[in-house]
Amino acid sequence: MINKLKITFLFGIFVLMFSTNVKAQLKKGQLVDGIAAVIGDEIVLESDVEEQMNYGKQQGVSSVDKCEFLENLINNKLLVYEAKRDTLIENRSAALKEGANAKYQQLLSQFPDEKTMLAAYKFRNAYEMKNTIEKIDTDQYYGQAKYQRVTEKADVTPNEVTDFYNMYKMQLPEIKDEVSLGQIMMYPKLTEAHKDELINRLKKIKQDILGGETFESQARIYSEDEGSAVNGGLIKNIYKGQMVKPFEAAALNLQEGDISDPVESEFGYHLIQLVKKSGKMYEARHILLMATPTDDEINTAKKKLDSIRTLITDGKISFKDAAFKFSDDKKTKFNGGLIPGADGSSKIERESIPGTITYELAGLKKGDITTAFEDAENKRKVVKIIKIEDEIPSHKITLETDYDRIKQMALNKKKNEMIEKFVNSKLPTTFISIDGRYDSCSFKGNWKKESLKK
Repeated sequence: MINKLKITFLFGIFVLMFSTNVKAQLKKGQLVDGIAAVIGDEIVLESDVEEQMNYGKQQGVSSVDKCEFLENLINNKLLVYEAKRDTLIENRSAALKEGANAKYQQLLSQFPDEKTMLAAYKFRNAYEMKNTIEKIDTDQYYGQAKYQRVTEKADVTPNEVTDFYNMYKMQLPEIKDEVSLGQIMMYPKLTEAHKDELINRLKKIKQDILGGETFESQARIYSEDEGSAVNGGLIKNIYKGQMVKPFEAAALNLQEGDISDPVESEFGYHLIQLVKKSGKMYEARHILLMATPTDDEINTAKKKLDSIRTLITDGKISFKDAAFKFSDDKKTKFNGGLIPGADGSSKIERESIPGTITYELAGLKKGDITTAFEDAENKRKVVKIIKIEDEIPSHKITLETDYDRIKQMALNKKKNEMIEKFVNSKLPTTFISIDGRYDSCSFKGNWKKESLKK
């Protein structure tokens, strides 16, 4: 029953069907092995079905019905097909293609050369691999966009939450040990001497470019932005408002071809060259020297955090107020420092806590605060203190202890029903063809209008 419920909720967490990263989906040695179904002008490959079955197993679905997974994929492909026909959903083809090129370069950076990478992933050429990456990203974007459009008005009342719980409470799994954690995070500050060093390095690079070196060659040599360095620092199809404010302000104040002075952002220091500007979009090259703190700068930040910890433990300021006042983490500082769990609540399964934090929490109990320690966020060195706000032992889900979680499940179910209704309304007018190997499947929807030849 639990497995059946999990599969039923696959629509509700539809984003997971497409959110696995490219590296995970492009498995080494895996070849496309044929078409399983066609929906409109969208295709489901046999390898897509196998991939989702494997994902289901990883998520704890022990009884895997291939027909059920195919139907989920067909549903999702129909959403993608309809999204591309929806004039209210932005066409992002150009940006998706550019993003695929960037991801291709990121994967390439993990191999000694292009030939080795293509052989490892069993692609005949770069064009074929880039197309595959673009297809994954396109499905993710359009599928999510249509899902959100169809379900944007979904809501559940308290009575509906209670009814959902009463209907499914015997199928709901036991909750594992959880904790609620609050954090105060800081980016170590660079000394003025360190800042001057980075700025002077960029000034020297700019002089070399003005003296005859190309911006592209200097970006490949010096830039610490892995995503753009391999492309000579080029970032294409940038929408206004997409980049951090200091970068964008500097870029848009340039004339095409001009190069900025060093610009400071939260990531470090940039040289920026405006390539072109057109309407709401622009292209720019940049060379980034990251603001990587030294050991001394990290220790200075630790001392500051430990002094804040002392103020909290002495009762001179609350953890919540300290998080708001001192934390550099914009995601948590406005909600008392609470770290969100996987389901959006403040509850985190103990076994999912990263090893670095688990080590720091060892031996602590509810209300305790760690001493300052070093960690990493988005490849940047940070220092943190973490408080155990609450400890929740493993238990069976109840309305009293898990109302928000049950509400989200009920909302997912309602969204599933809205998606199912939408899909059914499109079946009569959509071309659908399923490979003959699935003739024995008993689908919930009326998909078997035609069959592909075996």
